[in-house]
Amino acid sequence: MLPEKMKGETAWLADLVYVNGRFEKDLALVCDRRGRIVRLAREVDGVASVIDLRGRAILPGLVNAHSHAFQRALRARTEGRRRARETFWTWRDAMYALASRLEPEDVYDVSRMAFLEMALSGITTVGEFHYLHNAPDGETYAERGLLAKEVVRAALAVGLRICLLDALYMRAGFNVELDRRQRRFITSDPSDYFLRVETLRKELDEGPDGRVRIGLAPHSLRAVPLGALREAARFGSQGGYPFHMHVAEQLAEVEACLREYGRTPVRLLAEEGFLDERFTAVHAIHVDHEEIGLLGRARVCACPTTERNLGDGVVPADALCASGARIALGTDSHAQVDLLEDARELELNLRLKNGARAILAPPAETDEAAFGSLAARLFEMATVNGAQSLGLNAGKLASGSAADFFTVDLQDAALAGADAHSLLSHIIFAGGRSAVRDVVIGGRRIVEDGRHGAQDVIIERFIALQRKLWSGA
Repeated sequence: MLPEKMKGETAWLADLVYVNGRFEKDLALVCDRRGRIVRLAREVDGVASVIDLRGRAILPGLVNAHSHAFQRALRARTEGRRRARETFWTWRDAMYALASRLEPEDVYDVSRMAFLEMALSGITTVGEFHYLHNAPDGETYAERGLLAKEVVRAALAVGLRICLLDALYMRAGFNVELDRRQRRFITSDPSDYFLRVETLRKELDEGPDGRVRIGLAPHSLRAVPLGALREAARFGSQGGYPFHMHVAEQLAEVEACLREYGRTPVRLLAEEGFLDERFTAVHAIHVDHEEIGLLGRARVCACPTTERNLGDGVVPADALCASGARIALGTDSHAQVDLLEDARELELNLRLKNGARAILAPPAETDEAAFGSLAARLFEMATVNGAQSLGLNAGKLASGSAADFFTVDLQDAALAGADAHSLLSHIIFAGGRSAVRDVVIGGRRIVEDGRHGAQDVIIERFIALQRKLWSGA
């Protein structure tokens, strides 16, 4: 008879397991019935269940720290030039038009599609920066936080962990008239916002070890006046909430902040004391040397695929790393959902800009130490750093952590020929989503052999939604 503690244990046995920055052979990941890792073991004798993943490697689940799930419905529909110059701001017009047409069930369907793609690409946790709150006419729904709950429902239906970053959005900008399509975003009174957040936390939040976490997300300095931002910071500090905010994504945003406050966004946030370990600055592209130093006190979430797609610019990740800032990664608008692509773009964009290679590689004293260190740093951004940004216990494989992981097929064409020493570099710099075969969250396999159990239904519903949205476009 098995010891009581081993009756509910499951061992996942693969060729390689990524732990402590390297791939280990002949190591099994053992989790309990609660979906927690209890040990990494060489022997699995006595374990109740053994799942054979030979021919594959196990890696910690990816953490997507910045998502706007509803924008998945806009993918590839703005890739043309209808004006003399297409910019972030012209793309935003199309996004506003989309946002004004979505019903609650539509929000569920598009979110579920975005989250399915995340799962299929190895993402196990998402930080959803949610600012779609009201009915299309701006009226509040009878159920407080209805659309936020639809997004959370979609994540749980797919099987992902989610940190719902509820956004405060109060205005179009300083002395800027509100676009009627922005009415869905607006919460004019901070006290109403705090009540919504508290309601969501009471009804949904399971803490840093659970499937759902609630965080704060003042949208930006253009959308939230400074007085309200101070209130939000106090509320967030008292409640221990993760605190995310769009910062310096566009030059026009920086210039508007200078006109209103006489300070750039980063300087204002630093002088107000907001830049601490709970604060994540999303984008942080248009920043100078002094501001980069100030951001070293906080976290930054880069979204290279979206930033490239929208023409935002290149995140100065090399200088940010040198300043001590911890960089996480996000898929943002979902022009493409592939966090490994975002990781390599962070580096490759800097190569184009600087005319050099291995820009983000940490210093190493030997060639042996140097090889693989760049891939390890980028992978840390896609896992541990993202989890810490969201205040979650995730992103690593260790005793006591959630059993959240994905596998890659060692026979995948893009990875063929890799050994244990070079595999992570192959995954980061050459791998594709096709290599991802299994995704396990809380000890439960939600993707098996590259497919999700609800994949066909989710895609069918999303196709129907797209027809409804775009049949007359």
